[in-house]
Amino acid sequence: MSRPAEPAEPLRWRSIAVPAYGPTILVSIGQGAKLPLVALSARDLGASLGVAAFVVALIGIGQLLGDLPAGALAARIGEQKALVTACAVDAVALLGAFLARSLGVLALAIFVTGLAGAVFSLARQAYLTETVPVRMRARALSTLGGTFRVGLFIGPFVGAALVSGRGVGTAYGFAAAMSLSAALLTAFLPDVTRTQRTARADSGAAHASVLSVLRQHRRTLLTLGTGVLVISAARATRQTIVPLWAASQGLSPSTVSLVYGVSAGVDMLLFYPGGAIMDRFGRVFVAVPSMVVLGLGFVLLPLTHATPAIAAVAGLMGLGNGISAGVVMTLGADAAPREARTQFLGGWRLFADLGNAAGPLIVSAVTVVAPLAAAAVTMGLLTWTGVAWLARWIPRRPPGTELQ
Repeated sequence: MSRPAEPAEPLRWRSIAVPAYGPTILVSIGQGAKLPLVALSARDLGASLGVAAFVVALIGIGQLLGDLPAGALAARIGEQKALVTACAVDAVALLGAFLARSLGVLALAIFVTGLAGAVFSLARQAYLTETVPVRMRARALSTLGGTFRVGLFIGPFVGAALVSGRGVGTAYGFAAAMSLSAALLTAFLPDVTRTQRTARADSGAAHASVLSVLRQHRRTLLTLGTGVLVISAARATRQTIVPLWAASQGLSPSTVSLVYGVSAGVDMLLFYPGGAIMDRFGRVFVAVPSMVVLGLGFVLLPLTHATPAIAAVAGLMGLGNGISAGVVMTLGADAAPREARTQFLGGWRLFADLGNAAGPLIVSAVTVVAPLAAAAVTMGLLTWTGVAWLARWIPRRPPGTELQ
């Protein structure tokens, strides 16, 4: 795997903190408010359990279809402009979900938020990969993942307050306001990656096609990328199956949001330790244990029926998810060629988002012929099956240690 050069100047965290993490935390608070309620709002509009899971899966499907165009767009116009565009489109789509009075309109709006999310995620990852030294990469990207988790912790409590007495749809209006705020913040921040982008454009790298870059690096994508697919599938399924299981046990929408918030609270506490472990010992020492724990959570979930037990298993799953914050982005940054980074990351995120789409789709498919408990156990076994693949293909040593 190629390694990008270290930045010439020492990193000043204060100079990148707001550009890197400010828009992320705003958007993630909005997402935290809406995510636990997407399936429930679909149910309110007449969807079955399987159809509700499919509506949630449309987020991942939208991201999946948007990944390669996102790589090309960011290479062409830069991370900042791509981010502003993504946040604005997301705000419009969320407003559509807020106003939706039919299942079809809601599904379309959720799909568009996925498209916008593809551009947003790639732009944030590319930004930090450009600006942070390799020796600190996992901590920086784990912190980026952690800001998502902070937002996903705050958001459900905001969502619980909004939907109590006002209806599930109000969470979408709040999320739209957060995305619009992120767009405005980004538009007025300096573009600190302009120099790197200009250098790539002068060399002609910025104009390389996404497909040509992916062909050149197909072995990395088919091996390491497949492992990332497993990680993403497990994570996305957790977001779907915990609210659905809680609702199937008779919990109210506000209680579902609170259970989800407990899980997110555990999740957000562990992002920096996970990044430190990856920088010091290697990426595999976080990726493998986190998937073992997450798989255990899936298997235990069908054994829970009361709110405390559901919250406890949700917290266990938050533990597995939280320690692995940033691992997908870090592995992609390690593998990305310096001369065509955004194009490669578009393909990398395609594999990650294949997992994001596949996980909830598996739940949807299993619930057509079996109870929701069977879907949870199925995902647990699939997650454990992927552990061996991750152990085989993730490098044991952090980048750069071969020079020490």
